[in-house]
Amino acid sequence: MLDKKIFVAGDRGMVGSAIKRALTNAGVERVLAASRKELDCTQQNEVRAFLGKTKPDIVIIAAAKVGGIHANNTLPAEFIYENLMIEANLVHQSYLADVEKIIFLGSSCIYPKMAPQPLQESALLTGTLELTNEAYAIAKIAGIKLCESYNRQFDCDYRSLMPTNLYGPGDNFHPEHSHVIPALMRKFHEAKENHAEQVEIWGTGKARREFLHVNDLANAVLFTLGLPKHKYMEVTNPQLSHLNVGTGQDLTIAALAEMIKTCVGYQGKTVFNTDMPDGTPRKLLDTSKINQLGWHPEVKLETGLAETYRWFQDNSGSLRL
Repeated sequence: MLDKKIFVAGDRGMVGSAIKRALTNAGVERVLAASRKELDCTQQNEVRAFLGKTKPDIVIIAAAKVGGIHANNTLPAEFIYENLMIEANLVHQSYLADVEKIIFLGSSCIYPKMAPQPLQESALLTGTLELTNEAYAIAKIAGIKLCESYNRQFDCDYRSLMPTNLYGPGDNFHPEHSHVIPALMRKFHEAKENHAEQVEIWGTGKARREFLHVNDLANAVLFTLGLPKHKYMEVTNPQLSHLNVGTGQDLTIAALAEMIKTCVGYQGKTVFNTDMPDGTPRKLLDTSKINQLGWHPEVKLETGLAETYRWFQDNSGSLRL
């Protein structure tokens, strides 16, 4: 892998930047990247021209339109359109450009709302999705099926990883478009700074979630890239080619809020707005397949939260706020 030319689509985001760092630290010298101004992945002609010119051996699809429950619920057209265009363009044009291997990154929201826990890869398309992020989930499911279809028809080596909820340095701390950890971290931080008596959290706090540090995901990407095709196929198959990536442990949003509150050092009250949705009751991934191959996470949640908060404080002047 060290001698390969690798294009990380979406390297400016939290996930893409972590993957880019991991590749560089591993000794990969030819890591390609492009800003949104240089390459709009929703535009087929731009993707075709870029891949034709740069000729990467491997493409990692970390580019995506992402957001928390509020963003997903209020911008469904943008979430389904942009993500469909990004993955369709990158997968098809990679095939035309003779790219050897693709890693497509999806999300645990691809699974049905009421699927048995922990969520196994085989649960895909077995039930109704959570309505608040249905558009995003459908786009990600389409990405998996794109990879599977090219594998089946053209014997490609396109692999998909489905990470659980991610967090870490480089996250989006926007008050409306962020995920739960950066959203809560910012709320508690500003409440501490403003000496607010309480912090409101959406939902009942009873929903359970699993969280993976972005550096662990980056390591999982490199691990998966390094697997020979026959080894990867031992635990997958052309019709079910994706792998879950998570910690195997979850906690309630209420418990998470207490951890972040302690991390930030906020001393006030926490109240839950039960008029707001919880989303899926529980999302815990079964990671036995990738664990069987030899990958395991390393960053504990408490350690990762502290690191993320330090990063937030150090970069508050340039964050997406």
